[in-house]
Amino acid sequence: MTDFGAISVVPPLLAIVLAILTRKAVLSLFVGIWSGAVIFTGGPGIVQTFEWIVAAVADEFHATIIVFTLLLGSGVAMVWNLGGTAAVRDWALARLDSQRKAGLVAWGLGIVLFFDDYANTAIVGSAMKDVSDRLRISREKLSYVVDSTAAPVATLGISSWVAFQLSLIADGYESAGVDAANRPGTFEVFVSSIPFNMYAILAIVMVVVIVGTGRDYGEMLTAEQRSWTTGRVTRDEAVPMQDVAGELGEPPASTPRLASFFVPVGVLIAVTLATALWSGGFSPLEFLGDLAAGEPGAAGNQLWDAALGAAYEIALMIGAFAMVATGFALGKLYGIFGVGDATEYTIDGFGIMLTAISILALAWGIGETIDALGTGEYVANLAVGAVSPALLPALVFVVAGLIAFSTGTSWGTMGIVTPIAIPIAWEISGGGAAGHTLVAAMVGVIFSGAIFGDHSSPISDTSVLSATFTGADLIDHVRTQIYYAVTVALVVVLLLVAWGVTGVTPLVLLPVGALLLVGLVYALSGFDARRRGIDPVSVNAPQEDDGTAVYVGGTKQDD
Repeated sequence: MTDFGAISVVPPLLAIVLAILTRKAVLSLFVGIWSGAVIFTGGPGIVQTFEWIVAAVADEFHATIIVFTLLLGSGVAMVWNLGGTAAVRDWALARLDSQRKAGLVAWGLGIVLFFDDYANTAIVGSAMKDVSDRLRISREKLSYVVDSTAAPVATLGISSWVAFQLSLIADGYESAGVDAANRPGTFEVFVSSIPFNMYAILAIVMVVVIVGTGRDYGEMLTAEQRSWTTGRVTRDEAVPMQDVAGELGEPPASTPRLASFFVPVGVLIAVTLATALWSGGFSPLEFLGDLAAGEPGAAGNQLWDAALGAAYEIALMIGAFAMVATGFALGKLYGIFGVGDATEYTIDGFGIMLTAISILALAWGIGETIDALGTGEYVANLAVGAVSPALLPALVFVVAGLIAFSTGTSWGTMGIVTPIAIPIAWEISGGGAAGHTLVAAMVGVIFSGAIFGDHSSPISDTSVLSATFTGADLIDHVRTQIYYAVTVALVVVLLLVAWGVTGVTPLVLLPVGALLLVGLVYALSGFDARRRGIDPVSVNAPQEDDGTAVYVGGTKQDD
């Protein structure tokens, strides 16, 4: 890899600035990749541009996620045409009569679906979109709730994220030259790092604060005021990442059934989990044998090892296929449509995901660009050098956030920063018990910073998918969410400095951080609302019509 130095940051920053200014994600990403190709080749770079895009799409993991996304689009189309979406909307509206209740349900679903961030965004976004529309929650607000309970939750529970994190901890210790015999177990270090993953924890708390108080500020306040007062859940000029109603038309089902929603979604979850465990080497017979032999510990270890070793991307793809197949079966069972129509709906479902697939491919393409130019390594090595142990955690958090923001990948950021930060932490702490404590702190803040930057970036795949499954405009999602992400990040920096200076346990600092967030939400929403001459709680504003009309992208959606 060639070191291009400071010029290596130009492509991602160009893509981000253009995306924010023009609100054209596809164009901005392509220009970013092209500019990187010009830097890399010293010439026109158009051939290199497409080579990077093709390489990104050809990556086995990325290709699998593309197939999963297309199949999930088909699954959504099946549920729509079966009448499941209408059924769950009517069912939920009979029970969820306020924005607060709907927001808390979306938050709760995000907590429960901890095993994968992609599946989390898909299921929660699809389940809550129509309900939130009818309650006049802006698509931007729903995207924020979904995004902030996807990766943050996945990084704290048993998921594909944890398996990746454990491998990075081992690699970091090896880079520091610490033998396995002279360090704690990898999982022990991970558990110790969880309280330092402050952004993930406080981002989840922030959603409860925002939803519970009903207060907003920044561009989210604008979005919520627009949605509540006019029924326009997106801007008139917005380009939603998907518009199921607009693209699929009226469903043929005359009788909405809850089973038409919950059965396909239940199959998706069950098959995904079962396939994940199978791919991780789980044996039901061996598991039951251990339980029968009175060895629950051995059974638990087998389950744990399978969960950590699972190929979640394969499991998601198989689960989505099972969801589509269930749609075929239910359509025939209920006499709603036959195999021919179901096949057409499958293809229609592919269509509603094409915008998301295009942006994902280009986002991964700019990742290829960044790898070739060495952007992440340049930023990390520039920022993380000789610094006191007291300030190192806060500095690493900021650096990881900057790298994730500019590269659009939290996993890539973790992979870049961990081998650099852990050896530095071990060296400046003098090793021993103090070294292990600082290493655990490094692990937590690296993951924390990576998620923060990922949340704030318009070139992040999780941002793309959150906007996709909630039907939001991608750039609107990022522009509204970044106010809350930065607020949480500032509190995290303050807490990390306090920990470095005082040594107070993060278990004490986290509740303090939660209280700070409450205070900041009230203060910032009040200030912003007074400045604009409006109420910080959108539902206190008068509506402009009878309260039933809902508009998406300027088009009225009939009840």
